[in-house]
Amino acid sequence: MRAGRLLAEGDAWTAKVERLATHRHWACTQRIRVAYLLTRSGRETTRMLSSEGSRAEMDSSESIAATSAAFLSALEAERDVSPHTLAAYRRDLDTFDAWAGRGGVAGLGAVDRKLLRRYVSYLAQLGYARRSIARKVSALRSLLGWAVLTDAISANPAEGLGAPKLDRPLPKVLKAAEAARLCELPAGDDPVGLRDRALLELLYGSGLRVAEVCALDLGDIDLAAATVRVTGKGRKQRQVPMSEPAVAALGVYLQDARTPLLERGGGRAPEALFLNLRGARLGPRTVRATLARLLRAEGSPVVSPHVLRHSFATHLLDGGADLRAVQEMLGHSSLATTQIYTHVSTERLRTVYNQTHPRAGRI
Repeated sequence: MRAGRLLAEGDAWTAKVERLATHRHWACTQRIRVAYLLTRSGRETTRMLSSEGSRAEMDSSESIAATSAAFLSALEAERDVSPHTLAAYRRDLDTFDAWAGRGGVAGLGAVDRKLLRRYVSYLAQLGYARRSIARKVSALRSLLGWAVLTDAISANPAEGLGAPKLDRPLPKVLKAAEAARLCELPAGDDPVGLRDRALLELLYGSGLRVAEVCALDLGDIDLAAATVRVTGKGRKQRQVPMSEPAVAALGVYLQDARTPLLERGGGRAPEALFLNLRGARLGPRTVRATLARLLRAEGSPVVSPHVLRHSFATHLLDGGADLRAVQEMLGHSSLATTQIYTHVSTERLRTVYNQTHPRAGRI
């Protein structure tokens, strides 16, 4: 009877959603709730047909894992998050579910503030970095907040839960001459060398993330206008200028190198801008390995490709660029994220000081 009531309740929600389908955001939220109810109904039916299992087992199997799955569906449908973000949420929630299960807690209703504090302490004892702990706490806070909205629980025990204070280390930055030399490391005229030169010039000249440059398609670049259309975090798009060396390197790559790489894979990725040796779309791991190989061959310390992005932002500020303009080019949603580069832009600060302070010339 209970399973039938839940199924009927799910049908009622479905009908209501269909009547109000013109309201996209509301309908999306309610569809997620319908999915949650129907999933719950299926579990209830299975349990009622089984003669084994305790009441505690029935309640525990209903919640953390099942609600997490429904929550992830909501993230995917409502916020259109990237697969990487979704996978990160899933890993963090699975970690908590496994830890809570070992302690005999599987029901979402049994999660309280004390349990969450114990979990944070457990993560710290395992040696997780503060940033990793903060991310896991954020995932739990989002899950429990969503559970309140869908009436799975009555209150969010993670509301106000403290997370470790994050350190804000200054980003590693190359000098302008070092960044230029790094971009010139791929000296070969073979397809891979021409590709790597264009790749590094674009990473430094436009400040792209590795994932962003790997996701570029042919239609995203405009050599005549010297701009590139970038799809960043949250699938937000932005137009970023390209440097003259990047435009020149891309022109040579497209003319002399991309077609031979594409033919190696039988045209597997005709839309991708950068291709690997198999003719498929170039991946972030290959980019990192390529940069490491080039630096080791020169006897230089290995750095991440992201250092080129840090250097791009810092060198712009050193040259007097407006902070808001740098924010837009980097694709930061918050200006506070961009402001960290002002701390490493010492050359610009020294110039401003020398030009404006009345006693600067006497020091």
